[in-house]
Amino acid sequence: MIGRLHRVATSATAAAGGWLWAAPRRTLAGGGGGVDRATGGVGAKSAAAASGLAMPPAADMLPPLRVAVTGAAGQIGYQLLMRLAAGEMLGKHQPVILHAIETPQAIKALRGVVMELEDCAFPLLRGVLATDQVEKGFGDVNLAVLVGARPRGPGMERRDLLSANAQIFAEQGRALNRVAQRDVRVLVVGNPANTNALVAAANAPDLWEEQFTAMTRLDQNRAVSQLALKLQCAVTDIERVIIWGNHSNTQYPDLSHALVRGEWARPRIDDAWYRNEFIPRVQKRGAEVIEARGASSAASAANAAIDHLRDLWLGSGGRWQSMSVPSDGSYGVDAGLWYSVPCVCPGGHFRRVLDLPIDEFSASMMERTRKELVEERDAVRHLLPKDYDKAFTMGEASRMVAQAGGGGGQSKSGTASATAAATARRK
Repeated sequence: MIGRLHRVATSATAAAGGWLWAAPRRTLAGGGGGVDRATGGVGAKSAAAASGLAMPPAADMLPPLRVAVTGAAGQIGYQLLMRLAAGEMLGKHQPVILHAIETPQAIKALRGVVMELEDCAFPLLRGVLATDQVEKGFGDVNLAVLVGARPRGPGMERRDLLSANAQIFAEQGRALNRVAQRDVRVLVVGNPANTNALVAAANAPDLWEEQFTAMTRLDQNRAVSQLALKLQCAVTDIERVIIWGNHSNTQYPDLSHALVRGEWARPRIDDAWYRNEFIPRVQKRGAEVIEARGASSAASAANAAIDHLRDLWLGSGGRWQSMSVPSDGSYGVDAGLWYSVPCVCPGGHFRRVLDLPIDEFSASMMERTRKELVEERDAVRHLLPKDYDKAFTMGEASRMVAQAGGGGGQSKSGTASATAAATARRK
């Protein structure tokens, strides 16, 4: 029956412990062309209307992107998948094929998530691959959102948690290195996100470190919201709020450069509120949410991941966005640490905002969170390649590729021309 969803069983997906569903090819009414459309048995136009998404003509549709999400049946992953399928991250012209990855223990719950994706009849969703095999799940993906991570258990020391998650992300880094698209963009959400990103990137030697970012957008959104409440303005009035450092309670939410309706915000903020209320509240907001609802942030975390990747992929329009990215040594941060800094995104990659003036208070706060990241790195050093320090000292060639080619969009093995150009510049 035209338009009905159907399951496609293949030996490859069965062998990998996964399954795939896809929508049959149909013609978009009035669109003039064959387009794969997940409509669930209703017309494409009515499906678009039901989802609240105004669909463009078929000729305007882009080739589908493959987006992987780990921890796909968890609270964050569940909400993230729905919003990805609805086009909230990549836009109404961009079809997607979702690769939903879970542990074997959660595969039954993942089947339920796939059923719900089917039942939503998202016009942009071309199919779902569900699996408990990371190498299968990362095959040919353009984007990967690493949400799944081991939670801290009773009696577990922080060092034990770091080591347990580092092993998970080392495996995922190796799998991405083997089977993902060479220009894949990877966002790490699972905690400790900064160090997990470091470990994943260190174990993906054929990908550029700039292809891996970790999420501090949730912290930025929290900071913007708190400032808007204080000044009784809209969140859209606020720009240039910065999160420095680690996604932990040592992070530094910085208002030194913040603008409200284009004017410097700092004169409107007294030091007592800023240092004694605002900073601690943003730093401890995650714990506050857990205490109130009995579970960690889920909807706000998924929303922040959407914000982060939408700006990274489509561009931030010149607005500053906080992202944990591999340090290039600026602001006194060790190269090879994933440290949150302000970035602008031209579309497809990021550029750090450099040479900002840093006052004494800010410097002390930034140093505190830097030290924590050094401690985390040292705790997982046994899972890093032996040449880690050399490999993660970013050179001029790497930065040239990042700026000219989309933030590390080509593999390290394919950058001879960029390296030669950098060498020529140095001469």
